[in-house]
Amino acid sequence: MSYVASSSRYEKMIYRRSGNSGLKLPVISLGLWHNWGEVDIFENGRSMVLRAFDLGITHFDLANNYGPPYGAAEENLGRILRKDFNNYRDELVISTKAGWDMWPGPYGNFGSRKYLIASLDQSLSRMGLDYVDIFYHHRPDPETPLEETMGALADIVRFGKALYVGISQYSPLQTKKAVNILKTLSTKCLIHQPNYNFFDRWIEKDLLDVLKEQGMGCIVFSPLAQGLLTDKYLNGIPPDSRAAKRDSFLKPDDITEEKLNQVKKLNDLALERGQTLAQMAIAWILRMPTITSALIGASRVDQIEEIVDSLKNLEFTAEELSAIDKIL
Repeated sequence: MSYVASSSRYEKMIYRRSGNSGLKLPVISLGLWHNWGEVDIFENGRSMVLRAFDLGITHFDLANNYGPPYGAAEENLGRILRKDFNNYRDELVISTKAGWDMWPGPYGNFGSRKYLIASLDQSLSRMGLDYVDIFYHHRPDPETPLEETMGALADIVRFGKALYVGISQYSPLQTKKAVNILKTLSTKCLIHQPNYNFFDRWIEKDLLDVLKEQGMGCIVFSPLAQGLLTDKYLNGIPPDSRAAKRDSFLKPDDITEEKLNQVKKLNDLALERGQTLAQMAIAWILRMPTITSALIGASRVDQIEEIVDSLKNLEFTAEELSAIDKIL
């Protein structure tokens, strides 16, 4: 049976403009970092993407090496685009990135012009697209001149291979330099993608101010700290959890007694608010208008539904914010 999108898909989702650009993103975006490789069940991933779109999530975020193996997530999304989204492409924002290792040798990593343009060409081929909406440089390159990297991004826009470009994991100073170079090339740096959650608040010091000054958006990844900011680990490490997987970025050693005590206190506060811990963690991130979107991962449809329900209560009292800071 062919997919038909829900007619009510735009009724409950909130959309925010990315900085001072014309592009609006849903405040919740779906990342295809984990659970989208050849080792995963394709129909489960497809169900998550379709349900996300039915809930108003129009933005799907990838990178060249998401899998495993590298490229598998883009290939799987390409299958969904052809099978289900053929009539909805103009309602979607598809983003991908390059900057980490992708293929052997000196040209498959970091930020050279050769790597970035070749990588995007491969990504477009895997997804079956003529262009992506956003293309990111995934991390700073300590050896390649920033002018070369930003020049490649500007040309990618001019070539029509991406509508917008962004950066990820750049420091505040690196962000300023990148934006200024792009300005000289008549190209806007649309958005920055940093990590941010209760346990990792580094962007609050300077980066958010820089993004506001430069008119850039901000989409944060790992808003749930790889799943630690859910009720999943309150009573140990479940065998089907991310921390139990051999190649996961969340390791059992990351789940310390101190963090678990904090998670339990945060969970109690969330319950007082009538939310799950995951819902409160997302609402807390979205409390700041500078943040355009929270980029979530998922392994089941009901997890996406739970996070979208966080939009029912995005307000915090001063007392609640103070209690959160005290816990942390």
